[in-house]
Amino acid sequence: MSDFQSINEAINKKAGRKLGPSIVVSLSLIALVWFALVYRREVFAVVVAIAVLLGIREIVRAFNVRGIYISVVSLAAGAVALTYATWNGGAAGLAIATAIAIPLLLIQLLTKGPEGFVQSATATTFSLLYLPFLAGFLILLAKPSTGLERVMTFVVLVGCNDTFGYIVGVLFGKHPLVPAISPKKSWEGLIGSLVFTVIGGSLAFKYIMEMQWWIGAIVGLMIVFTATCGDLIESAMKRDLHLKDMGTLLPGHGGILDRLDSVLISAPALWLALELVKRWL
Repeated sequence: MSDFQSINEAINKKAGRKLGPSIVVSLSLIALVWFALVYRREVFAVVVAIAVLLGIREIVRAFNVRGIYISVVSLAAGAVALTYATWNGGAAGLAIATAIAIPLLLIQLLTKGPEGFVQSATATTFSLLYLPFLAGFLILLAKPSTGLERVMTFVVLVGCNDTFGYIVGVLFGKHPLVPAISPKKSWEGLIGSLVFTVIGGSLAFKYIMEMQWWIGAIVGLMIVFTATCGDLIESAMKRDLHLKDMGTLLPGHGGILDRLDSVLISAPALWLALELVKRWL
């Protein structure tokens, strides 16, 4: 037992996070997603909307630390509208709702006057696109009758990337990938993500999606790229805003945004891949 504790403490020290709570939170989130999809797919859309609203709360606070104003009420209303439009109108609904929400949010900012308008307008537009717009693709994945299979395949892909990248990076990582942005992310961790996400994607596409395994391998490569970029984007945000984590809601992870970083960028990629497969294969 003492040997296990010493190993666990060494991993926690190198990773900068507690491994046990992180695993519990991850499994709980997977269980929540599975239950929502099995019970009613509309419930999953509500879960996504709640996660986005919590993320908006975090990102507004983060920008406020640097003196950048964002109306949390207006942005939250826009997020709810995008979620509703996506569930009812699909990709077209998401696009139209986003096109309407952006000018309305900018008009709302006019009430604050010209001081800091460019900063606030940029931060507001970024927040709308980064959170409710990208999260809308999770709803697009879940909407069809095969929504359970599609979303759980997505969970396998992102889970393999994050989990094995983390484990391999902690155990063997010696060469930083992008030290200026994320000092703990290593080339060894990236290789671990590549190997296991390709394997996980191949198995998920064959046994969950009932498609050719090689499609899953290709999609796995794509998800490693998008998930890694998503993680680096959020790391760059935190460094620019001088934050360690975007929040403290999830033990072992930080905030909602610290958990969604790879998910938000990867969801549109998987949705597009499945659309291409549906049309051409």
